[in-house]
Amino acid sequence: MHELGVVFHIIDELKVVADDNNVTKFSKVVLELGEVSSVIPSYLEDCWEWASAKHEFVSNAELLIETIPAVTYCEACAREYSTVKHGLTCPYCGSGNTYLIRGNEFMIKEVEVPEV
Repeated sequence: MHELGVVFHIIDELKVVADDNNVTKFSKVVLELGEVSSVIPSYLEDCWEWASAKHEFVSNAELLIETIPAVTYCEACAREYSTVKHGLTCPYCGSGNTYLIRGNEFMIKEVEVPEV
């Protein structure tokens, strides 16, 4: 389960943001997670719950995950299609000359601090 390592990386990045902005506590963290990013959202949430409790500045912070749909582009017919539904073969022309254009992202989108 690499999700725990991913959560530790998120916490490290948030610590830098907190230090750079004199923030002592986050109340919410919003992530953008690509549909084919290889990160399992439910595992990520479980790891977040465990790991964030060990760091005061993110303890009890809500984790929200926004899914970015995976989209593939076909170079043969210049069309886009759902990667998860159709895989690497274009459903329009049958070509395998395709590549992923979005859906493998993993980014911290925004953070929120408690109101004072």
